Amino acid sequence: MSFKLGLTGSIGMGKSTVAAMFAEAGVPVFDADAEVRRLQGPGGALLPAIEAAFPATTGPGGVDRPTLGAAVFGDDAALARLEAIVHPAVRDARAAFLRINAAAPLVLFDIPLLFETGATGEVDAVLVVSAPAEVQRARVLARPGMTPGKLDAILARQLSDAEKRARADHLIDTGTPHEQTRAAVRALVERLASTA
Repeated sequence: MSFKLGLTGSIGMGKSTVAAMFAEAGVPVFDADAEVRRLQGPGGALLPAIEAAFPATTGPGGVDRPTLGAAVFGDDAALARLEAIVHPAVRDARAAFLRINAAAPLVLFDIPLLFETGATGEVDAVLVVSAPAEVQRARVLARPGMTPGKLDAILARQLSDAEKRARADHLIDTGTPHEQTRAAVRALVERLASTA
């Protein structure tokens, strides 16, 4: 049975980079955000339910992300309705991924809202990636369409970096050069794969 490592961290902390490093090390990676994009993309399984809950937010190209975002941004009840559609489907996809990769000694679940969605019970250990706040802010504000206000709203919905770090079983500092981060990933992979 595979050792299930959950990867999380606040926005802009380097989750995607670290997940790619795990994949480079031969670890099967389940990317929750990519799964959401697939489920909400053209012909995606969630389109009928999303359209029913949020009319005029989907089309031939899948979910119109800016329109859906505007429909739920700042509205806790609307966001909860959307999460009630999306989260169970992602959990089902994660279970299927685990069945497919059952022989792997270690699998990685890249789940940005791991703590916030209560998914910690579905993994054997939690890895938090973290960088200094000024590095995080610079990374996120460099993204197209991101504003300080949007970033602050996103951060307000997530557990703080300090809280995530306190709850972590393992921690990787992504405020370092990539090669140093890659070495930390390799060392963790070797340690966890040998105990599985």
